[in-house]
Amino acid sequence: MQLSLYVPGKTWVHRLDPITKLLAVLVAVVLTFVLPGFFSQAGILLVSLAMLGSAGVLRRAAPVLAGVFILPLTFFVVQGLVYPGNVHPAVALGPVVFYREGLLLGLSLTLRLYNILSAALILVLVTRPSDLVEALVRRGAPPRLGYVMIAVLQIIPIMVASTQTILDAQRSRGMETEGSLWVRIRAFLPLMGPLVTNSLISTEERALALEVRGFAGGGKRTFLKDEQIPPYAMAMRILVLAALVLGIGGRWLWGWR
Repeated sequence: MQLSLYVPGKTWVHRLDPITKLLAVLVAVVLTFVLPGFFSQAGILLVSLAMLGSAGVLRRAAPVLAGVFILPLTFFVVQGLVYPGNVHPAVALGPVVFYREGLLLGLSLTLRLYNILSAALILVLVTRPSDLVEALVRRGAPPRLGYVMIAVLQIIPIMVASTQTILDAQRSRGMETEGSLWVRIRAFLPLMGPLVTNSLISTEERALALEVRGFAGGGKRTFLKDEQIPPYAMAMRILVLAALVLGIGGRWLWGWR
């Protein structure tokens, strides 16, 4: 069972060390709020999508990006109708009128959402969670923080695997789990009990295993393998930090949007 959403690969993005990728993601998120203009937002999004594409995981990211489409839809509907700054009508669907100011705000919120999501997918899909946690612990982060991070990154695959196991067990006992919507709803309720119980047991077992291995012990920690940092990582960090400084300076000194 794969305990993360990480997609193995040998691309230049995969070979980047986790700290450089984390820095790139944080800068992309910061610039998303520093530069609110449509062209700036679209440019940041294109860069994130280009990194996902060059890492070969864009197809894997597509369902996630498409799955949150309901949120942008609500942005356009709500802001287009009730945004306080609405003045100029843009689209009329019978008695319902959508205003240009609200629709533009909905577009800005949509770009911001997809910028944050695309940047986060670079960490989730192209970075092994254990490597990310180890890199942070090497630089002084508390091991407990590392455990919390890796638990969060692994929660979705673990829940999906546990759900499938429970459904297979219920099917073997003659329970109907597929069919009409009503059949699926009836199968959902018996699923929740074992799923929650299994999650609690798994959490306790993991905590006991960590204590047995001296997780809470003091002293200097050693690592199983050396950290691998490619030669171009430093250039990537300089480029990312330069983009951050340029974006902040351009926003407040020259009024960039």
